[in-house]
Amino acid sequence: METLIGLRVDVDTFRGTKQGVPALCELFRKHSIKASFFFSVGPDNMGRHLWRLLKPAFLWKMLRTKAASLYGWDIILMGTMWPGPGIGKHLGQVIKACDAEGHETGFHAWDHQRWQSKIDKFSSDDIYKELKQGIDSLTAITGKAPVSSAAPGWKGNAKTLLEKEKFKFKYSSDTRGDSIFMPQLDGKTLETVQIPVTLPTYDEMLGRDGVTNENYNERMLALLRPGKLNILTIHAEAEGNLCLAMFDEFIQKATAKGFRFTTMGEVLEKTPKPYPVCGITLNENFPGREGWIACQAGL
Repeated sequence: METLIGLRVDVDTFRGTKQGVPALCELFRKHSIKASFFFSVGPDNMGRHLWRLLKPAFLWKMLRTKAASLYGWDIILMGTMWPGPGIGKHLGQVIKACDAEGHETGFHAWDHQRWQSKIDKFSSDDIYKELKQGIDSLTAITGKAPVSSAAPGWKGNAKTLLEKEKFKFKYSSDTRGDSIFMPQLDGKTLETVQIPVTLPTYDEMLGRDGVTNENYNERMLALLRPGKLNILTIHAEAEGNLCLAMFDEFIQKATAKGFRFTTMGEVLEKTPKPYPVCGITLNENFPGREGWIACQAGL
């Protein structure tokens, strides 16, 4: 009996959109896969994360993942000396082509770097404006509203989830966890279901506990859970670039073990209701990450 793997593709940057998205679409055509793409559509200011090098945890992450060779200096420096280019403005045709292939189109961010680094300081009004600007842009590109959303870096707190409720998404993926659930805040159950990511990302695994590019796929295969929820996040900047061949091999090996890659929407449709009601906690010590991320309570 096959087990589904919900495939979440985060597209964070200009280069990830321009190069990684078409490469992944070609790979998915080869394997007859439909995936859930989450697009950043505003300015690419990812280089402004450089100030975080002052934090030991972030510096260690950059060193163990060999970020300069993995992502490229254009991504690392983007938006530092000059305003970053508008992703949706210049690469809307790439996003539209991906959507036209039948992949699930979700909203990731307007300004990915600003959300990830400043969300703690945002008011509810700031959050709503950030969401609406990006969602309106993505809607204009594809001609339809995005079906889902996924917070950059799993930065989803009470204010962001409440503001997202106003957009009536089919689902959101702002958390890490082990089962699909209805989020509860201050005793109130929200209407938008959460599909948490259950598996670690490439940048969380590499360089930790002896994980290398040579054994990465085997380590990941060992984490797949037959008959359980499996949600994998890949990045257009990594798996759509230098890690493309490695990810191709992973798809083949996972498929041979009885797993099938698909959209997160299909996973949701095939998961029996009722979904459990769970709170959300902000985890400051999640393995492989720097700073807090939102997690399903009890994880």
